[in-house]
Amino acid sequence: MSQKQYIGIDNDPQGAMNPTGNIIRDAWVFGLIPETETCVGWTPQGLDALYDKVSVEWNKYGHLVSNLPSELADKHHRIYQEAVKQARDKGWDPDSVLEED
Repeated sequence: MSQKQYIGIDNDPQGAMNPTGNIIRDAWVFGLIPETETCVGWTPQGLDALYDKVSVEWNKYGHLVSNLPSELADKHHRIYQEAVKQARDKGWDPDSVLEED
């Protein structure tokens, strides 16, 4: 039986506005992986290992964007601003999580 693999941030529904997408975008911010790396084909273990590395970096800044040095803060803003635009273009609605059934 083959192991489950990630479909890649570019193929993730609604622009990957989920924890996995955030891990990948944060890894881009911190330079842990190149911004061209979509993580397509990665296993859950590979994504968990990336999460651990991202967490180490965020710990240095108290997990707050406002504590990032300006270069990283600018990079974070650029990456996340583009991600939100792309996600909205794919139909992501941040208010939908507030709607009750």
